[in-house]
Amino acid sequence: MANLNGGIIGVEITISKGEQDAVITTFNSSGTLTTAALTRELEYLVVAGGGGGGARFGGGAGAGGYLTSVGGAPTPVSGSSPYPVTVGAGGGGGAASGGPGTGGATTGTNGSNSVLGVPSAITSTGGGGGGAGDGIDGSQGGSGGGGAGRFESDGGAAVAGQGSAGGDASGTPLGGDNFRGAGGGGAGANGSVSTGTDNTANGAGGVGLANSITGSSVFYAGGGGGAAGAYPQTNNSAGGNGGGGEGMCTTGGGSAGTANKGGGGGGGALHNPTGGNKAGYSGGSGIVVVKQPEVNRTTASGVWSLEAVYDAVTAETWV
Repeated sequence: MANLNGGIIGVEITISKGEQDAVITTFNSSGTLTTAALTRELEYLVVAGGGGGGARFGGGAGAGGYLTSVGGAPTPVSGSSPYPVTVGAGGGGGAASGGPGTGGATTGTNGSNSVLGVPSAITSTGGGGGGAGDGIDGSQGGSGGGGAGRFESDGGAAVAGQGSAGGDASGTPLGGDNFRGAGGGGAGANGSVSTGTDNTANGAGGVGLANSITGSSVFYAGGGGGAAGAYPQTNNSAGGNGGGGEGMCTTGGGSAGTANKGGGGGGGALHNPTGGNKAGYSGGSGIVVVKQPEVNRTTASGVWSLEAVYDAVTAETWV
């Protein structure tokens, strides 16, 4: 059999082998990734914190920015090296202060960025807060926040490649003072617009995206649902699959974005019987997941002896 020596001549050869199992590391809070000795590349999922929903006819918040290398080119790194990891917090819901008018009703705050600090840093942008009061627009973010329900307002824009825009609020009543805010954007779809014709699925948050980096398919970065005025209505506005919170449209209340999924928070309503503004719901914190691949590596630290070369050449097996 031929010697697979590549034509290198020398004294002697020593074969060494290196093996390393695949390693998956999940960061639910900030920390440090230390790569294994043989790691030269990795895959990642980086999701930022979701935004907070707006108050009073509040728009649902946008999901945190979603970035992944799964299904694409791996990211080069060095072995046995520390890299900082930042997991973004969710944004706060809009304040419930103020009476039945617009005064005191505030938009939700944006979520915080998540960062994987490898040589070419991977940064996902926090989700946009939901609009509030009588026609305040949703904020721009990884995904944009939805517009507030009473009077026409716009959803916030998304960061390109990270998410989708928030829905626009039409300002069209469902009857009387019965409005609904628009949904926040999700990683996979825009937030739903609010209209005057639908009391069951109006203002839903945009759907997130599924990712299998952990070995199981999980949805992340869903948008928050918009909220109502003059509730109770028939149903809450649904949050997007991937941790989006429900918008408050019934006496049961809405919900916050899911922690470590980057979901946007649901909007807060105008409680018609008491005339008070209701607070928006907070966004869910982000997550960073890193997968270091399995490694099987064989190296030669030495070279062939002259005697072995002569024997191989005379036998016509030197290649």
